[in-house]
Amino acid sequence: MASENSQIRVLLFDVGGVLVEVSGVPTMLGWMGNRVSPDELWRMWLSSPVVRAFETGRITPEVFAPQLIAEMGLPVGPVTLLEEFTRFTQGLLPGALELVGRVPRRYTRATLSNSNSLQWPRLMKDMQLAEAFDHHFASHLMGRIKPDEEVFHHVTRSLHCAPGEILFLDDNHLNVEAAKRVGMKAAQVQGVAAAERALVEAGVFEN
Repeated sequence: MASENSQIRVLLFDVGGVLVEVSGVPTMLGWMGNRVSPDELWRMWLSSPVVRAFETGRITPEVFAPQLIAEMGLPVGPVTLLEEFTRFTQGLLPGALELVGRVPRRYTRATLSNSNSLQWPRLMKDMQLAEAFDHHFASHLMGRIKPDEEVFHHVTRSLHCAPGEILFLDDNHLNVEAAKRVGMKAAQVQGVAAAERALVEAGVFEN
């Protein structure tokens, strides 16, 4: 493990659920009358043509809202959906910026996030993530989205590194498994404490 972990050059963080508190899952489940499980909701969300179009920057919020309501049978109007959707990213989890700041400078620090034009400005400006990382890979700006394997290849090409030189931390197992398939080291983590444990295990931080 030590020799394998010593190859890591890039720490690639998901944002929502790892560094930022998100309320999207409980809100969506409530709107849907809890008729699906959280895992089923994630599968629906990540495979939804409407979500994928919005989070790859191909449709506007005004087009996204009524189409998502129709697709998922949500009992809210477009205005309410967009207002709530913007607030799905609630704020930084305690210790998030401090964790990233502790990463030794020999590592490249980057984010890989499924995002959109409503939430991204809050993440970058209001939550001060813009300056905390060396690179940001946002789905709506790349036109690529997790868990598609192409998004991970895009990251490796952009950073001029091999997949095995990247440690990817994400709260969703579908994204983690996709990263592993392309050869990245990856761990499913929820929250700052779990991310820190993964970085200790990888040898980034001393125990």
